[in-house]
Amino acid sequence: MDRVTRSEQAPVEELIARLSRNDRGLVAAVVQDHDTREVLMLGWMDDEAIRRTVEQGRVTYWSRSRQEYWRKGDTSGHTQQLRSLSLDCDGDALLLTVDQVGAACHTGSRTCFTPMVTGR
Repeated sequence: MDRVTRSEQAPVEELIARLSRNDRGLVAAVVQDHDTREVLMLGWMDDEAIRRTVEQGRVTYWSRSRQEYWRKGDTSGHTQQLRSLSLDCDGDALLLTVDQVGAACHTGSRTCFTPMVTGR
């Protein structure tokens, strides 16, 4: 798994070059709390969203419904500070670890995921 931290901006172009994007030029971004390891949400990113995230240190996504960039927390105040960005072995998914301030979900919940089925 390749990984970029905020302090290592040079490898970002190498990581971007290895992405396997969908037909819209996007890659799924799984977001995890850095301290608790709780999975918070799934967002979508393109090359520019990744660059902005690494350069600014705050996570930027591509909104598929609005067709525009959105930086998490600009309207809600519930920000995500990037701690690390990793590329999976197939290049088709990212894992972002973040310092989450407030709720990650637009519903006001800490996470977008709710247990529906549990194992034994």
